[in-house]
Amino acid sequence: MELDFAPVIAGAGDLARGALVTVELTAVALLLGCAIGLLVGIGRLDPKKRVIYGLCTAYVSFIRGTPLLVQLFLWFYGLPHFDIMLPAFFCGAVGLGIYSGAYVSEIVRGAIQSVDRGQTEAARSMGMSSGMAMRAIVLPQAFVRMIPPLGNEFIALIKNSALVSLLTIHDVMHEGQKIISVSYRSLEVYLAVALVYFVLTSIATLVLRMIEKRLRAGGMVQ
Repeated sequence: MELDFAPVIAGAGDLARGALVTVELTAVALLLGCAIGLLVGIGRLDPKKRVIYGLCTAYVSFIRGTPLLVQLFLWFYGLPHFDIMLPAFFCGAVGLGIYSGAYVSEIVRGAIQSVDRGQTEAARSMGMSSGMAMRAIVLPQAFVRMIPPLGNEFIALIKNSALVSLLTIHDVMHEGQKIISVSYRSLEVYLAVALVYFVLTSIATLVLRMIEKRLRAGGMVQ
């Protein structure tokens, strides 16, 4: 069997545009996931606040206990049953963001809990409220500890974003499938798509290592 990458070369522009959509989608989903994860992570710190803790725990349990593909389909195919029609990109970004938020919340919770409680007690003894101590003392220290696991979450999101092609979003996977539909060269195209994802995750890994190295040089990460 001979490999023929001519269709891939001819469709390189489409794959590049699809890669850009993948990056945009992943970035939006990560920002949304971080916002949700921060709120939910803080909400799961105190079991005594039963309502907030219960809602946050239920969210995390449901999202982590169901497949991402099913969640995306609920957004894209389920909402129209209630006469709610949303753009595919919006459904994909929100679906990925909500999915990511459940995992980010555990990163946030773990990072906050890793900060010495004595610092919070010292801040409270100086007259700070619990919220002020969280914002001024705990979160800045927890943030630098979140960076490595958040980087892993970003890389996972890049790979998970391949599922949004099933929502007709023109990401790199969708563009690859379009090339296959006219060329019937599935092996060559999927090899090219895999290479695109590998390049994207490699760039993300390199950037994250540079950030972590700079933080280590500054003594912010042990």
